[in-house]
Amino acid sequence: MKIITTPDKRLREKSEKVRVIDDEILKIIADMRKLSLDWEKEHPYELSAAMAAPQMGVNKRIIIIRDDMENKQNASFTALINPEIIKAEGKIRKDYEGCLSVPSLYGMVPRETKVRIKAKLEDGTEVRIKATDELARTLLHEIDHLDGILFIDHIKDVADAFYRMNDKGDLEPVKDYEKEIKNNSKLWGKE
Repeated sequence: MKIITTPDKRLREKSEKVRVIDDEILKIIADMRKLSLDWEKEHPYELSAAMAAPQMGVNKRIIIIRDDMENKQNASFTALINPEIIKAEGKIRKDYEGCLSVPSLYGMVPRETKVRIKAKLEDGTEVRIKATDELARTLLHEIDHLDGILFIDHIKDVADAFYRMNDKGDLEPVKDYEKEIKNNSKLWGKE
């Protein structure tokens, strides 16, 4: 298994609901955890906060969320199966987002600051989660993946919205965003 990146068309497909949590689903979750941590080892300035099954080409409604986004040493993730947004609300705030499937590009993405979701855990237990701020943003980002939506789709004001990480781990604005879009026309869906 590997992390797929744009312009892979599988990232734009709507994922199928998981009907039964069986050994196949548990293996997918284990592979997602491994891939997230392997990616992180190759990106010393970044944290793999979460991942969706479509990012490894698996068309299932599964996401994993890191249990502690402040501590890179804590490598545990919680899997959420068939996550569903009950309500997204609160102030709309722009903040940086990146994605394992959109290599080296970051953007200022507007999202709600509060979200309520329901999902199942690996053992089949149904949970309801209320999240705010960074966790809400991460959940919304990952659930978007399950519907074939990437963070770049939310950015409307491109003039000051895109960034790349330099070799010191700092984000720098993409100076010529029009050239960037032209050079990455498949990424943007503008062929």
